[in-house]
Amino acid sequence: MPRPFRFSVPHPLVLLTACVILAAIASHMLPAGEYERRDDEATGRSVVVAGTYHEVEPSPVGLFDAIVALPRGMADAAEVIFLVFLIGGAFTVVDETGALKRGVTSLIRSLRGRDLLVIPIVSLFFATGGVVENMQEEIIPLIPVLLILTRRLGFKPTAAVAMSAGAAFVGSAFSPINPFQVAIAQQLAELPLMSGAAFRIVFLAIALTFWIGMTMRYARRTRGAVEGMDAGGGQAADAKDETAADGPTGAQATGDPAEGVRPADLAIFTLVLGTFAIVVVGMMFWHWGFNELSAAFFIMGVIVGLLSGMKIGGTAEAYVRGFRSMAYAGLLIGFARAIYVVLQDGRVVDTIVHAMFTPLEGLPVLASSFGMVAAQTAIHVPVPSVSGQAVLTMPLLVPLSDLLGMSRQVTVLAYQYGAGLCELLTPTNGALMAILASAGIRYEDWIRHVLPLYLGLVALGLAAIALALATGL
Repeated sequence: MPRPFRFSVPHPLVLLTACVILAAIASHMLPAGEYERRDDEATGRSVVVAGTYHEVEPSPVGLFDAIVALPRGMADAAEVIFLVFLIGGAFTVVDETGALKRGVTSLIRSLRGRDLLVIPIVSLFFATGGVVENMQEEIIPLIPVLLILTRRLGFKPTAAVAMSAGAAFVGSAFSPINPFQVAIAQQLAELPLMSGAAFRIVFLAIALTFWIGMTMRYARRTRGAVEGMDAGGGQAADAKDETAADGPTGAQATGDPAEGVRPADLAIFTLVLGTFAIVVVGMMFWHWGFNELSAAFFIMGVIVGLLSGMKIGGTAEAYVRGFRSMAYAGLLIGFARAIYVVLQDGRVVDTIVHAMFTPLEGLPVLASSFGMVAAQTAIHVPVPSVSGQAVLTMPLLVPLSDLLGMSRQVTVLAYQYGAGLCELLTPTNGALMAILASAGIRYEDWIRHVLPLYLGLVALGLAAIALALATGL
């Protein structure tokens, strides 16, 4: 009998390299074109000028130049990559104190018989990160810790990614305050910041309830044997190196994870949470970027190492192990960025945007708003930066929405739900590919899991847009 067809995707580096080559081919096939740009004082960014699209001299990218774009993509994404390295190093230090493993053990003990509650607890933490600061790359070093937690509970690695990255991406897409998505889009649409927040919060709550509920359902249905449990239902007191089996850090925990949380562990947890709080405040009020985030987490790791008695030399060695473990994630982020570099060199990014939005001009308002969602989704594949996509598309869509009599708030919603939710599945999202690689999950397996949930969230987003149009938001 013929073997059944099975959807399969090549190795992530092969997939991303193929996408780079396809982008180079597109530069030969698509007409080169550009919009004029202007500096926008509200956002401090260069934005396109509506109605100025024009064809320009072709600039096809050759095969060799496409390969050269790989290291250029690494350089272009340097701030993000260094953030991943420094956070990875910092959390390797935290992990080697043993505090995380003891914390996981204590959490499981406290939820005995109700351990499915781990999923909403963890999901809401990461969703909050998505809502307030578009959390993505910061998740990568935390995946090994989550794998320890999910393995002890008998859950599959997919559950770990769903309740971390998945929850964060959903929170980002439906957020009323995300500085990299809704805040930039509202500024470009000349809307007051936080306008429509109550409306967005309602649909954020619905989206997270749906996502968390489906993650709990998946975890319950696929649950296997619980590891690290003794015959009496308590945690076994073995101190084997779980991180090496489940994730890339290779960190060696100190002490017995079954002995319970120590006072020093509480100090470490407080320091970690305090760092996240400072980072959120810095991004929202002090205009922090990736470099400031990197510095904050680096300082956190150094303090944790010294506080735990690792001394300067031991802390430095832990950082080196963390850097080594994040090398693959950094490569994936750089390779993903190279796709956009090639499209920019080929001068076809604006051509793609122009082709996506022009057909919307003759559609009824509801159909045009839904078309905006579809166009923003498609554009997010070659333009994987949500903030970059905002400054590229919103100046074009705002005049179109005014012409159609559509609320600008609806235009922002279409951008959020189109670009934001696409983060869940586009292979050009380097953070997603790095997270999946860290969890040992094949891209096609993640797509099989997430695609029905993604479609459900898109349907929710379309319902929100229809309601916004009906109520005159």
